[in-house]
Amino acid sequence: MTQRVELATVRDRLAVDALVTEYAVALDDGDWEGFRGLFAPGGRADHRSAGGIEGSPGEVADWLAGSLTAFPVRQHLIVNRSVRFGVRELDTGDTADVRADYLSPRGGGGRDGRGAAPDVVCGGRYAFSAVRTEEGWRLSEVVVRELWRRLPDRGLPM
Repeated sequence: MTQRVELATVRDRLAVDALVTEYAVALDDGDWEGFRGLFAPGGRADHRSAGGIEGSPGEVADWLAGSLTAFPVRQHLIVNRSVRFGVRELDTGDTADVRADYLSPRGGGGRDGRGAAPDVVCGGRYAFSAVRTEEGWRLSEVVVRELWRRLPDRGLPM
């Protein structure tokens, strides 16, 4: 591998990592327009294992906006990222698959929106697929695989 190829791979890895981070930040901040903008045309997201829906980025953003209103304080931590480029048949490196674990505490917050322990904590694994576009790397598919969830002792809407 030449230095030029290695540098391009490092740049792509950083760009794909930033895309995954932007996904987490959009969820935490409730930036649904930004969430939609992370996807390539025809992109899909599947949140069914977490009690959600599968659909276009717009459909999923609308569902997330409604379902997360009960939790104004949230942190979406996406870790242990494994990135592979060009794993699809006849690909030249313009696709990437990312497997990453997540931990998602969320809650109603204290009186000032801070200081309260999370009401719900869940964790699992994401499967992100990304594609290089003229605008940069964009998500073509996101699949959430929730593996566990800790609920509070008192009942809260999910």
